[in-house]
Amino acid sequence: MAFVRRAELLCAVLLALPPAVAAQSERTIYCCEDADGRPVCGDVLPTVCYGRAYREISPQGTVRRHVAAPLTSREIAQRDAERQRRKDEEARVLKQRRLDQALLETYTSLEDIDNRQDREIADIRREIEAARARETELLAERRRLADEAAAYRGKDLPRNIAVAQQSVDGELAAQKSIIDAKIRETEAVQARFAADRRRYAELIAAGEGRR
Repeated sequence: MAFVRRAELLCAVLLALPPAVAAQSERTIYCCEDADGRPVCGDVLPTVCYGRAYREISPQGTVRRHVAAPLTSREIAQRDAERQRRKDEEARVLKQRRLDQALLETYTSLEDIDNRQDREIADIRREIEAARARETELLAERRRLADEAAAYRGKDLPRNIAVAQQSVDGELAAQKSIIDAKIRETEAVQARFAADRRRYAELIAAGEGRR
C-alpha cells in the first residue's frame, strides 16, 4: 500500500503545481495487480509487478501504455508451434502455386493430357510385350535344355548344359522382374495423369487457365 499512497501523493502534488512546473515534474507511474487482485503502483516498477502485466500512467491518470505479462513456457511453446504451422502452411501454398503454374504451362487442354497419357502407356506396353516375347523364347530354350538333360538321367550332366540352364533361369527371373516393374510403372503413370487431369480441370473451372 506504500506504493499506492506514494503514487496518490505524487499525483496530488503534480496536479497542484502550475502547468509549466507540472510539465517539468511529470513522471510515469507504474501500476499492476498483485496476486490478490489489488492495485500496486509506484514511480518505478514495483517488485511485485515483475512478471505481471502492468500499465504506465501519467500523473493525470491517463494510461500511456499497457505492457503484457511475459509469456509462460507453455504459451511460448504454443506461440512457436503456431508460427511453425503458419510457416508450413505458407510453404505448402507456395509449393502448390508453383505446381499449378507448371501444370498450366505443361498442358494445353484436358485432351492434351489424355493424349500424353496414351503415348506413355503405349511405350510401356511395347516394352512389356518385348519382355514377354523374350520370356517366351527363354521358356522354349529351357524346355529344349530339359530334353537334352533327360538323356543324361542317372549320369553326370555335361557342364555346358548345366551352365546354360542356370543362365536361362537367371534371365527368366530378370524378365519377370522387368514385366512386374513395367506393370507398376503403368499404374503409376495412370495415377499421375489422373491427378494432373483432376487438378487441371479444377484450375480451368476456377479461371486459372490460359486465356
